[in-house]
Amino acid sequence: MPVRNRLAQLKTEISEWRQDIHRNPELRFELPKTISKVTSLLSEFGVDEIHENIGQAGIVAVIHGRQTSSNKVIGFRADMDALPITEISDLDYKSLEVGKMHACGHDGHTSILLGAAKYLTETRNFNGTVVLAFQPAEEGGGGARAMVDDGLMDRWQIDEIYGLHNMPNLPVGSFAIRHGPLLAASDFFEINVKGQGGHGALPHKAKDTTLATAAIILALQQITSREVPALESAVISVTGIQTDTLAHNVIPDSARITGTARFLKKSVQAHVVERMRDVIEGTARVYGCNAKFDYEYCVDVTENENRCTDHAIQAAIAVAGSDRVETDIDPLMGGEDFSEMLKARPGAFIFLGNGESAMLHHPEYDFDDEAIPSGSSWFVELAEQRMPVK
Repeated sequence: MPVRNRLAQLKTEISEWRQDIHRNPELRFELPKTISKVTSLLSEFGVDEIHENIGQAGIVAVIHGRQTSSNKVIGFRADMDALPITEISDLDYKSLEVGKMHACGHDGHTSILLGAAKYLTETRNFNGTVVLAFQPAEEGGGGARAMVDDGLMDRWQIDEIYGLHNMPNLPVGSFAIRHGPLLAASDFFEINVKGQGGHGALPHKAKDTTLATAAIILALQQITSREVPALESAVISVTGIQTDTLAHNVIPDSARITGTARFLKKSVQAHVVERMRDVIEGTARVYGCNAKFDYEYCVDVTENENRCTDHAIQAAIAVAGSDRVETDIDPLMGGEDFSEMLKARPGAFIFLGNGESAMLHHPEYDFDDEAIPSGSSWFVELAEQRMPVK
């Protein structure tokens, strides 16, 4: 029986797992309900090993194939955490936690990998070992790095690592990927502007932080438009502005700017960060203010290894057909901490179509359960193609 058909038979069961996880979203490393659900199912399937608390709250499960003479170990990753967003929906399985929801589809990713685990444990039609990494804290918590630092790759001797992410507005069950950089390095910054407050009627007696802040924001945008080559990719987005007063007639003493910067190349990142510091401090001085610039390097570029990308494509074609697998999509400027795993081992990351839906991180977003069989089958195909039984 074809793998995809087998997983289609399991779709209702896997969907029930997914919807239960959706009802009970948890954040970052605080995932007791999700961990209990995942480990209970893995134990029920009969996986060979289950290890908890890897990278604080990660789970590692091991499945040995019918044969193990190849000594090959393939890793598969799914993220488990939700987002601090209040869900807007009338779904039967709507989030029960105010201010928390699975707005990025990690409930779907976890359930997809659980479905693959159930199938692989039943069939074991591969020669080698599959290691499943259920990761905490993808949403800004550094969960991938925590698992790698806790020995994910070395303790289980993983040779290659693969992961997927759903993509709204890509046809359900189809796939999209590219060789090389797929997702951007994603960093955060904060700027604190200090001036001299005063009365709104007497601006000449103050050092106006609001004026300096506005000038800094405009100047930052000129870095990407005038100092980054037109064929390179860079984004600087200011996402928050806050002053120490909201009074209509008071010039604030200080202001705070927050934002994110994105890149596909280290060289562009290094240049832009240096110029940001120069522009921020210099512009503040022009307006008689001082500015403190804090920059946080968060997530590196998610870069697919060429050979592993070919394997990922072959598995996707086996599941969906060549006409439903896009192999050279443009890079996206979103970030993904699976990049930390790809720095430690060769591997590839692929997008799975979620159909017409709200965008990721939107309070009306929901994972489409129709994509489950394709996602689970992709993992199964990778295991069986990369580690064929002799």
